[in-house]
Amino acid sequence: MSTTENPTSQVDQDGFKTVQGRRANKPKTEKKPEVSPADQEADRRRKYKTAATIVHQVLQTLVSAAVEGASLQQLCVDGDAEIAKLTAAAYPKAKKEMTKGIAFPTCVSINNVVSHFSPLPSDELAGTTIAKGDVVKIQLGAHIDGYAAVQTETIIVGATKEDPATGRKADVVKAAYTAAQAALRQFTVDEKNWTITDTISKVANEWDCKPVEGMLSCEHTQGAIDGKKRIILNPTPEQRSSHEKASFVAGEVYGVDVLVASNPDGKCKAVETRTSVYQRVGGINYQLKLKASKSLIESVEAKAGYFPFNLRTLDDLTKARVAIQEGERHGVFRPYEVTQTPKDSFVAAYMFTVLVTEQGPALLTEPSGWYSEDKLKTEKQLADEDIKSLLATEINQVKSAGEVKVTEKKPGAKRIRRPKAAGAAE
Repeated sequence: MSTTENPTSQVDQDGFKTVQGRRANKPKTEKKPEVSPADQEADRRRKYKTAATIVHQVLQTLVSAAVEGASLQQLCVDGDAEIAKLTAAAYPKAKKEMTKGIAFPTCVSINNVVSHFSPLPSDELAGTTIAKGDVVKIQLGAHIDGYAAVQTETIIVGATKEDPATGRKADVVKAAYTAAQAALRQFTVDEKNWTITDTISKVANEWDCKPVEGMLSCEHTQGAIDGKKRIILNPTPEQRSSHEKASFVAGEVYGVDVLVASNPDGKCKAVETRTSVYQRVGGINYQLKLKASKSLIESVEAKAGYFPFNLRTLDDLTKARVAIQEGERHGVFRPYEVTQTPKDSFVAAYMFTVLVTEQGPALLTEPSGWYSEDKLKTEKQLADEDIKSLLATEINQVKSAGEVKVTEKKPGAKRIRRPKAAGAAE
C-alpha cells in the first residue's frame, strides 16, 4: 500500500510541520517522574540484595548436595543452571534492557586447589568426585541489572558437632572464617585497603596459616566485579611496593575473597588442567584477526557482558578454545587460572559482598550457613586482644529481599477475581 504526502503540509525554517501556513502543535512528550537520589540508592541496594539472596539460595542447595561421591563438574553445572533460573524469575516486570544472570560461574575446588575449578565434560579432571573429609570451597555469583553479589562457602564433608574435623583442616577453616569476620568489620569510611591486608595476615597467623599469596579482592561497580580499588593478600615485596593505596568511601561495594592456606608461605602454582573461566576485559578493543575471535567477543558480550563466564556456555567449544587463546594473548580476555598449594596442604575460603556506609559496613551476602565452631576441633585459639575486640562489634545486615521463587503458569489457567466487599468503591 502506497501513501502520498499532504500537498498543503510543509516544514518551516525551525523544522516544525505547518498546515496551510499554520504551525502545527508540537507533539506532547510525557516527562518521566524524577527519581530522588535516596530512591535511586534504595533501588540499587534492593538489586544487590536480590542478587545476594539468589546466591544464598543456590549455595544452600549446593552445600546440601556436596556429599561423598558427588561430582564436582555436575555441581558446577547445576549451580549455574539454578542461578540462571532464579535471576530470570527476579524482577519479572522489568524492562527488557535490564540484564540479569551469572556474575561469577559456579566453581567447586577441593583441599589444596585454591579456586576457579569448574571443569568441562572433556577435561581430564572432569570426573573428580568428593570424598569424606574433603575441604570443599563453593564460589558463585549473581547479578541484577549489573549489581553483583559473589560469595564463597567452605565446608568439610562429614564434619559434625558429634564428629568434628581436626588437625590442619580445622585450623585453616577456622583461620579463614575468623579472618573474614575481622576484615568485614573494617570496611568503614576512610579505612585503607592495606588495613584489610594486614588484618587477614594477622588472624591467619594465629592458627599458623597464611593468606594465599597475591590473591585480589575488588570493588564492585554496575556491570563489573573488578573495579579499580583492590585489596591484595599476602603480597610479595614487589607487589606491596606496586599495589595502589586506596581509602573506602560511603556507597562503595566490595567483593572480599579471603583465602587462607595451611602451608607456611601461602604460595601456590598453576594446576595442569585447562582453564575454563574467563572474563572479557573492559576498555580493551584490540582488533582480533580471526573471524572466530570477533564472533566470540560478540557472543560473550551478549551473554555475560564483562562478568566472568565459563566456556561451556558458548555454542562451539572447539572454535571458542582457539579464539579465546588469541584474545588472551592480546589482553581481550582474562583467564581465571586454577591454582593449588603443595600436596597435603589445605585451602579454605570465605568470600562476602559488603556495602560501605556512613554507619559502618553493611553485609549484602548472607552469613555462612555451614560454619559452626563445634564442627571444628583445634588446639590453637585466637589470642590477639585487638582482634577479639574487633570481632565483638556488631555488623549491619542489609534487609533481606525475600526468597526468589520461580512461578510456572499452568496452560489455560485463568485469573480468579475476588468478590468485592459490600459497599466497596467501584
